Amino acid sequence: MKIIKFILCLLFGILFVNAGLDKFLHYMPVPEMDAEIIKIGEAMMTMKWIIPLTGIIEIVGGILFIFPKTRALGAIVILPVMVGIVIHNITFMPSGLIMAGILFLINLWAIYDNREKYRLLIS
Repeated sequence: MKIIKFILCLLFGILFVNAGLDKFLHYMPVPEMDAEIIKIGEAMMTMKWIIPLTGIIEIVGGILFIFPKTRALGAIVILPVMVGIVIHNITFMPSGLIMAGILFLINLWAIYDNREKYRLLIS
């Protein structure tokens, strides 16, 4: 079980580091998009800070998520981005909802698995 947990967290972290790096280096191909999604992208580009901020959060959160000692922090750092991804997929791209849902469940599982570390913050 420990090996499966490590592999899931490693893949999750690498996926987010890759997504964050792509926001700066633009090396992944962009799929065909509907006009509505293009409008959203253009709106986000007018706010010059949102894409770099999201990229930094994805890179830092992904790196933190990979290592067991920092996984609790990484799971919390990535959670708002993950919620945005799920909402975006529900609203605009239902075809990606399965992958987004699996990633969201992995994130929630990591948070649940580290619940004792969060209790120290709340108490």
